[in-house]
This record gives sequence, structure tokens and C-alpha cells, in this order.
Amino acid sequence: MNTNSFQLRHIGPNKKEQEKMLKAINADSLEQLINETVPDNILLNSKLDLEESMSEYKYLAHIKALSEKNKVFKSYIGLGYNEAIVPSVIQRNILENPGWYTAYTPYQAEIAQGRLEALLNYQTMVCDLTGMELANASLLDESTAAAEAMALLFDVRERAKKKAKANKFFVSDEILPQTLSLLETRATPIGIELVVGNHEEFNFDDDFFGAILQYPGKFGQIYDYESFVEKANNNDIKIAVAADILSLVKLKAPGNFGASVVVGTTQRFGIPLGYGGPHAAYFATKEAYKRSIPGRIIGVTKDMNGKRALRMALQTREQHIKRERATSNICTAQVLLAVMAGMYAVYHGKNGLKYIANNVHQHTNLLANALENLGFKQLNKSYFDTLLIEVEADKLKTVAESKEINFNYVDQNHVSISINETVDKAALKEIISCFEEAFNLKPQALPETTTILNESLLRNTTFLDNEVFNTYQSETDMMRYIKKLERKDLALNHSMISLGSCTMKLNAASEMLPLSNPQWGNIHPFVPLNQAEGYQEVLKNLEHQLNIITGFAGTSLQPNSGAQGEFAGLMTIRAYHQANNDSHRNICLIPASAHGTNPASAVMAGMKVVVTKTAENGNIDVEDLREKATLHKDNLAALMVTYPSTHGVYEKEIKEITKIIHDNGGQVYMDGANMNAQVGLTNPATIGADVCHLNLHKTFAIPHGGGGPGVGPICVAPQLVPFLPTNPIIKTGGENAITAISAAPWGSALACLISYGYITMLGADGLTNSTKNAILNANYIKERLEEHYPTLYTGEKGRAAHEMIIDCRDFKQKGIEVVDIAKRLMDYGFHAPTVSFPVGGTMMIEPTESESLAELDRFCDAMISIREEIKNASKEDLNNPLKNAPHTQEMLTSDEWELPYTRKQAAFPLDYIAENKFWPTVRRVDDAYGDRNLICSCNPIEDYM
Repeated sequence: MNTNSFQLRHIGPNKKEQEKMLKAINADSLEQLINETVPDNILLNSKLDLEESMSEYKYLAHIKALSEKNKVFKSYIGLGYNEAIVPSVIQRNILENPGWYTAYTPYQAEIAQGRLEALLNYQTMVCDLTGMELANASLLDESTAAAEAMALLFDVRERAKKKAKANKFFVSDEILPQTLSLLETRATPIGIELVVGNHEEFNFDDDFFGAILQYPGKFGQIYDYESFVEKANNNDIKIAVAADILSLVKLKAPGNFGASVVVGTTQRFGIPLGYGGPHAAYFATKEAYKRSIPGRIIGVTKDMNGKRALRMALQTREQHIKRERATSNICTAQVLLAVMAGMYAVYHGKNGLKYIANNVHQHTNLLANALENLGFKQLNKSYFDTLLIEVEADKLKTVAESKEINFNYVDQNHVSISINETVDKAALKEIISCFEEAFNLKPQALPETTTILNESLLRNTTFLDNEVFNTYQSETDMMRYIKKLERKDLALNHSMISLGSCTMKLNAASEMLPLSNPQWGNIHPFVPLNQAEGYQEVLKNLEHQLNIITGFAGTSLQPNSGAQGEFAGLMTIRAYHQANNDSHRNICLIPASAHGTNPASAVMAGMKVVVTKTAENGNIDVEDLREKATLHKDNLAALMVTYPSTHGVYEKEIKEITKIIHDNGGQVYMDGANMNAQVGLTNPATIGADVCHLNLHKTFAIPHGGGGPGVGPICVAPQLVPFLPTNPIIKTGGENAITAISAAPWGSALACLISYGYITMLGADGLTNSTKNAILNANYIKERLEEHYPTLYTGEKGRAAHEMIIDCRDFKQKGIEVVDIAKRLMDYGFHAPTVSFPVGGTMMIEPTESESLAELDRFCDAMISIREEIKNASKEDLNNPLKNAPHTQEMLTSDEWELPYTRKQAAFPLDYIAENKFWPTVRRVDDAYGDRNLICSCNPIEDYM
């Protein structure tokens, strides 16, 4: 075995296992399988033009050398990003722990109780600090959250406002510049008119439905917004506040002065800067708006035994039910980062957070006094951590950069300085010395601090009084608490997670290690480019690699989730049509089988959705598509298509489909959810697409992290390159760039290191072999399960792509639903495949290339064993292992056992389970009870029963 070959470590089945599997599926070679699976007319005729693959050892040396090209200055730029201290106990036990970072979204609550508890802590922290009733389990970044707040307030307008077509949204000129850009991106397509101005001069007329304020302002000034908010509310104008989370430890909570929504970022709660992300944004609002809140909410419910349990509340509310009527396309969260931020609050507790906030404020105050003593004018009347100084900026900049310090240079005569938790008196002296040296001033001793915050601004409500925030302040206790939660969750470090369309492949340690390196972690997203040369090289290389893989001409790494990638792709198409004087083109064709985010994204981009039919074989009904494309040819903007299809089939008519769209004046957007079946074999350009988004958290090995971070870059054909998105502070994108899609210029840049490592270590051959083995693994499972579970759709020659759908609808005759199979799989140590999507009553299975033959067989054995249990079930007697699943350790060790089957059959139905048993900690959760009794913070359920 070549121990330098990364692909041999990444791909599960070895050569002998591959031969055995090929024999089982009646194929002589991998090439034969591929030729029977992928249509001839889209197969690539040459290998990917990528650099030779690197060994893991060489890659780690390479990425370290690149990190050293970054200049890690002390950055006091602020603007929503501050250096933070990641507590080592959290870095080691969460960020660097596959038990946390390889878990999937907690759709199967019974095997995700640890993550759910950590997210409930996070929601409680956010509710407490903001003074709001309800918080979600995080969003993508502060600017995205602000745009979601605007969309929510537009959706929940009073009836009179809707009738009057009130569509103006006031934006305070104190808003962060990246947030303004993102608000512009989101407002125009859905008919919202932004009005930017001074909140102190705002005219409260009936055309306005909402407003957003920054708290503190972008350069640090704290305003007393109480009278503004009161006046707005009296005029049925609802207020969103973008608030700095650490400042809320000291400042009055926005919920207490009448805000309807509060948003922000939790980055400074122990998350690395990472050149812009990933970070968890927070979103808090009133319970009255629970049906409009974007993203995910974690709620308290009970299990079959009446025991307290957690779950995702209202989890299918938006995209999957509302589709084109959804107010948001966000179906994800930044779970791993939200967990870390919540744990930061758990570890420090209320008193620890108070200490940090007081320290930050006192150091800011010290700096203000010192600079005023030197003769500089500090302009903020009231501040928490940011000063606005009147100073000759160019002179200061030269000296500061020579001392490896970054300030925010507002204009030629103003500089803002944001203090963070890493700052001590030595750091303050360094900052002050920049001013002394630049202007030849005599050094002075640090002065005393004085009180600067007005009493009316100070927090007057308590927070974080729950037990969880007052128990784990020693590292021993914290380490054990994190481990206690980890043990409740099933992640990839335990067994295969075979989710169709949510590729759960190996997240290799060598891809992950660089994330802990401060040379990558401590770079502010708005530093000058010459301080981020290592990042720039990685990001440009990754863009080039993705261009080669997709066959396209340009890439934007800015979208920081798959849904944002969809939106960005459609917005580039929209801009392209506008540039061609075709702004009337607004019809988007979407197949009926598409993921729910597709229609939601189209509506957000200002398009009208027209659904096309599915043929009997599960493919797109080409004639129906042709008919609708022709009917709408004068206004056709785009087709959204997933390839291979959501049904796990390479549709051979794909080139005909894309040609129909082009012939009728439209552009083709390809959803990259199933890119794991394309890399190295075909590509979006070859099938005729114009833009695709890629899920780096699926195909390109960024871990799911329990439901995020994700990265959703878009790759585009030459005609769309000019419209790739920009950023208001650091220019990115094309000549005619659309406004920002996410807050940071390169989105979640830190996470992009993972995909760069994945592609660089696999190389062209490794990437292609990964795709081939993903197809082999899926077809092997299909073959083994065929006589037990029929496969719903296959290609012309009876092959599946990288995933397939098994039909479980007939089991209803036995009283068994597909969800019963999902819960029973937990007893066998597996996370269920994707349930009832895209077809109700089915399971979509995707094993990925990373799983070995032994693991595939364990999964198949479990499914076959469950099929035998289904045979023995009956509608008349529902007291069976499937209906009672999952079975907990508490049940098995109870003195009483009244079930009509043995304890062994309940918990150890196959021999392999005894060697590596995973115990769900709760029985089946009651979803309906949780939605009827929505509890989304840490109060014990007994308070409500």
C-alpha cells in the first residue's frame, strides 16, 4: 500500500473489496459501471487539468508555508469583527472533535440530544442578552440576519400597511457598510425601497413598514433609541436592531426598549476571525412572529415516556411546505459555531461575561483618556468598545502598520479603534505609541479610567441565571459537560450516515488541522490584501480548482451556505438579463421534484415560479418543460435543475433540456447538491448549465458540523463572470458586480481551507476515483437491498447514480411508516437515510465513497433485518420493535419488561451491535406536543406542565 496516497485513505473500499462489489452488481470493471450509469453524451473525454496530488505530509507543510505568508497584525478595525479568545477546552473538545464537527443536522432528534441541548443553551443566551422572547439556532452572519429581519418585518406588516402597499424600510446611516450592501441585494427584487439616513431626522410617515438601527453605531457611538422606537411603534413601524452581543452585557437590552427583531453576530464569543467566517449570527424576535422566523428553532417537548426531550421545532415550516411562498430560503444554521458561542457563555457564566465586558469597556475608556491627554479629539459622546478619533489618518497609518497594528481608517481625518477581549495594558501602550510616534508627542503614563456610560443606557435586567450558565466554570467540569453532551449524539465517528442529497463523507483530519492555526484564524476580513497573501493564494487556487472541476470561467466563494449560493446564482442571471435590456425576464421554471429552497430562492430573486411536471420514470417531463418554456419564451429568465436528478438518476435528456431553455432566451442554473456524482466524469458546463452552486460542505468535504457551517460558492459561464458579487469594503467579483451576498468578501474563508486541502490531496485521479466509488457504493447497496426494498427510479440500464430512493410505501399495510424504519435504525447504530424526500414514504440513500465494504454490509444487514421485522408486524398489533423504537438503556435496564419481544431483540438484534452499541438517550419524541407548546429556552419543562 502506498502510504503517501491520500485517496487510498479517503476512499473506503480497497481494490479487493471493489472487485468483490463489482462482481455482486454484475459489472466487470468500474469503467463498465460508469458507462452503464452516465450518459455517453456528457462524459468528459479528458482528465481534470489539476496539479498533481499531494501526500498529507506534503500538504500540511504546504499549507503551513502559505499560512506564514499571512501577516497577523493586531486588528482594531471592528465593523462587526473582533479578535476573540477561543477557550482551549472548547477548541480541543468541540472545534477539533469529530464527535461534534461530523454530526448531521438534528432531524433525527433521538440521536442528537447533545447538540440540541447545546443549541438550546445558545438560544437562551441570545434571548437573555437581547431581551426577546424567541431566538433561532443561528443564521449565517450579521448582515444576512439583518436582511432576514427586513424580510420578516415586510411579511408581518399590519393589514393596513399591506393594503396601503407600504414598502419603505428605513436604514440608519450608522449601519455597518456590509450590512447596507446586503440589504440592497435583498430589498430590490422583492419590491422593498430602502431609505438611508440619520435616525434623529427620520420622518415617520405611512409609507414605512420598518427600520433598522445599529447598536452601538458603526464607529462606536451609543444612541439612546428609546424615544425613536416608541414613536415608530406608535406609527406601526416595526424596528430591527443590529446589536453587538458583548455590549449587551452592559447595555440596555433592545427588547426592553421595544425592538421587534434583534440580530447580530456571536463571533466575539470565542470564535476565530478566520478572514470573515464561519461565524454564527443570532436572530431574536417576538413569539408572535414564530411562524415567520427564518432558519431553525430548537424546542422542548417530551418523548413516549413523558420524559423531557429536545427537537427542532416547526422544522419544515418554511421551504418544504411554503416553497415559493416562503419568506426565506435559509434552511440551515451555523451549528458548530453556535455551539461554541453558547459554550463560551456556559464556561464563563454571567460573572465571567461581565468581567470580560467591563475589561473591554475600561480599556476603551483608558485609551480615550490617554488620547485626549495627547491632544486628540474623541468624538463619541458615549461608547462601549469603539472610539472615533479626529486625526490625520495617513500619518497614523504609516506608523501603525510599521508596528503591525490595524485601525479603521474612516476618511482622511477620522480613525475608529475597536477594543477586544485580548487587549491588556501593554497592548494599549502599543496603540498609544502609534499616535505619539506619528505626531512626535512626548510619551505619557496611562491615565485612570472614568465612567462614560450614561445611566439611561445601562442594562437594568438580569441574564444567564439558568443553572447551566452557573455550573461549569472549572475546566474539569466543562470538559465533562461537553463529553456528556457528545455521548448523546451519533456522528460520523461512530457509523455511516447515508443521507441522500446531504453527502456525509470523510472530513479528513489533515483537512481540518489548519483551522486551529492562528495564522489562519486571527485575520480580520477587512485587512489590506498584502496582509492576507496566504489566504489570497489559497482562495485563488480554490477558485481555479472549482473552475476546472465545473468547466466554468469564474467562481465566487462569497455565498456562505447552499441556499445563499442558489440566491447568488439567480441574482447573477437577473443582472445578466438586465444588462441585456431584458429586465422583464422573470419566469423561473422549476421541476416538481426540486428541493424546497429552489422556489424560495427564485422568489427572493424577484422571479415568478412555474413548476414543470415529473414523468413516470421520475425524470423531468421534457415535453411539459418544452411547452412551458415556449409559452413563456418572452419572459423566461431561468431553469433551476438538479443533476443528477433529485431522484438519483442521470437524465440522458439533460442537454436537450438546457438547449430548450437557451433557445427560449433563458439561462440554466444547476443545483450542485449532487455534484458528488459529477466530479471528474462530467460537469455543469458540459451538460449546458450557465451557473451552478456547489455545496463545499457536501461534495468538497467541509464537515456538516451538526447542521453548519456550509459554504455555497457559485461557478459561472463567461457571460455571467462580470456580475459575480462584490463587497463594499474589499472589492471582489466582476466589473458589473451585484451587491453583497454575505458580509465578508470571501464568505466563510476559514472553512474554504478544508475544500482546498481535499482537492489538493486527491488531485485529478483521486477526485475522479472518489466519484466512481460513490457510484459503486450506491449500486452495491441497491443490489443487496433489491429483493427487500424496491428501488423507485433507475437509469436506462438499471443503475443508480450516487444515491437511490427505496420505496417503503407498501409497508403501511403492516402499519409501518417510513419514520418507523428511521427510528428503528437507531437501535442498529445508524442514522436514517433521508426520509420522505423527494417522494413521501421513501428513503433516499447515499453511502458516499468513504465507506468501506464492511460498513456498507453492516448497514445492509440492518436494513434487511428491519425488513424481516416488518414482515412480522401487523396493523392490528402495533406493539412491535419498529413502533417502539428507539429503545433506550433506561428501558433495557428497568426491572420491568412488558414488551412482547426480548430485550435482546430490542437493543441487540444483530451480533455486530454488541461490539459498538450506541444508546439513544430518549425514546421517540412527540413533535406535535412540541409545536403546540413552544418552549425554546432552558427553563425546565416542569414549569409549563
